[in-house]
Amino acid sequence: MWRKASVAALLAIAVGYLYHGSPELPEQILQYISLPNFQQSSQSQDSQKSLEEVISSAWETLITLPSRQWSKVAVGVNACVDVVVSGVGLLQAMAVDPGVGLDHEVLHSKEDLKEAFIHYMERGAAAERFFSDKEVFQRIARAAAEYPGAKLYVGGNAALIGQKLATYPDLIVLLCGPVGPKLHQMLDEQIIVPPESLQETDEYHLILEYKAGETWGSTQAPQANRFIFSHDVSNGGMSLLETFVASLEDFEPELVVLSGLHMMEGQGRELWEERLKEAVSAILDIRRDIPIHLELASMTDRDYMNSIMQEQVMPIVSSIGLNEQELLFLSQADEGPHADLAAWKGIPDVGQVSDILLWVLEQHGRSDPLSEADLTRIHFHTLAYHILATVDGYWGNQAAAVTAGARVASSQACGLQAVDVSKVELKAPLEFYSSHTEPREKLTINPAQPVTVWRRGNVTFHMTPVLVCKQPLRTVGLGDAISAEGLVYSELKAEQPF
Repeated sequence: MWRKASVAALLAIAVGYLYHGSPELPEQILQYISLPNFQQSSQSQDSQKSLEEVISSAWETLITLPSRQWSKVAVGVNACVDVVVSGVGLLQAMAVDPGVGLDHEVLHSKEDLKEAFIHYMERGAAAERFFSDKEVFQRIARAAAEYPGAKLYVGGNAALIGQKLATYPDLIVLLCGPVGPKLHQMLDEQIIVPPESLQETDEYHLILEYKAGETWGSTQAPQANRFIFSHDVSNGGMSLLETFVASLEDFEPELVVLSGLHMMEGQGRELWEERLKEAVSAILDIRRDIPIHLELASMTDRDYMNSIMQEQVMPIVSSIGLNEQELLFLSQADEGPHADLAAWKGIPDVGQVSDILLWVLEQHGRSDPLSEADLTRIHFHTLAYHILATVDGYWGNQAAAVTAGARVASSQACGLQAVDVSKVELKAPLEFYSSHTEPREKLTINPAQPVTVWRRGNVTFHMTPVLVCKQPLRTVGLGDAISAEGLVYSELKAEQPF
C-alpha cells in the first residue's frame, strides 16, 4: 500500500515538473496512468444525475426573456367559471351506468354526455362539447357544484391566458369577455376588464377530470385528462368580440390574443356561418401592425374548421396554439398530411407532426414570401413534447419560448411553482425523424441541451421534451398556460410587419 502511494506521489511531482515545459503533457499522461482525475470524477457525478435533473437544469439556462418584451397585451373573448369535479364520481352520483363510448358533436342528454365522456376517457384525450338542453345542463351543474371536492376556478381560454400573463408584473393585461361577479372576484387585480364586458350572471363550464389508470366499468384511462361541456350562449356566440376590438383603440396593445372560436361550433351551421363572417370583419379592424395569436380548442365539424382555415380566420392571424387532437383535425378537415389517421396512437410521431405543421404554414401561412397570409408561427403541445414552428425572419428567442412552455406544463400539472424532478418523468422519444417521409433527417434529444432544431424550407422547428407530471393534480388550462408562456418569451422582429 505504501509502495503504491509513493509511486503515485512521485508521478504527481513529475507531472507538475513537466507542466512548466509542456502544459498539454499532463492530460496526455493522465490518459495512461491511474491517478485521480477530478474532471472524470465530476463527469461521473453528472452521469449519476437523472435525465429529468439534467433537462430541468438546462431549461433554467435556456429560458431568458427577449430583449424586446411585450408591455401591453389584450386578450379575448371567452371567459367563465370552471367547476372542476371527478368525472366518474359525478356520473355515478347522477345514477348513470357505465357503457360503451360514442362521440357526439353536440350533447343533448345525460346519455350523450356519458357516451362522449367514455369515448375520450378510454383514449386519454381532452375534448369540449356544447350541451344543448339548458334545463338539463343546469341540473347537472347544480349536482356538480354540490359534489364533494368540487372546486371553482377561473375558466375560458382568454381568462386563463390573461391570468397567466398577469403573473408578470411589468405586463399590463386587458381581458374582454362575459365576466360575471364571481369571475370578476377571482381575476388577478392586475387585469383590466372594460365596463362593457361585465355582466350580471356568470357562465359556468363543467370539467370532468379523470386520473391515469382510473377505471369505470370496462373503461380505463391511459393518462390523466378532462372532458369539458357547457350551455354557454354568451361565449358560444362570441358576443363580446366587437366590444373587444373596439376597446383596443384606447388600450393600444402590442399583442392581441384571441380565443373562443370553438365555442360557436355547437350553435349550428346557420349561426356560425353568419357569425364567422362578422368575426372576420371585426378582426380585420385590428391594426395590421399588431400581431394576433389565435388559441384553438377541440372541434368536430370539418366544414367549420375548413371555414376557419381557408378564407376566414387563419390567414389573418400571425400565430396559433394547439394540441395534438386539434392539429390532426386540421389536417383531416382539409385532407392534409396523415389525414388518414383516425387518431394518434400513444405519443404522436414527431415526423408526422412536423409534416402537418409545415403543411399548415405552406398552405395557410406565409412560408411563401409572396403569400398574403399573416400566419408565421405555430406553438404545438402534446403531453410528451412541444414544438414551435416559425417562418424564418419573423420571430426570435424561440428556444427560450418553447422551453418556457414545457417548464410550465411540468410544474403546473403537479400544482407547483417550479419543477420537482422527483415528481416528473421523461416520456419523449430521444431519437426521432424530422419527417415521416423521405427525405428526412434522424435527430436526437441531448438532455444537456434539450432543444432540438431543424429546418424544412424556410420554416424552423424548435422541439423540447416535457417532464411529465407522474400524478397530475389539475390538467385544465395547461394548454393556455403553455401558449401564454411561449408568447411572453417570444420576440417579434420589428422589421417584419404583419
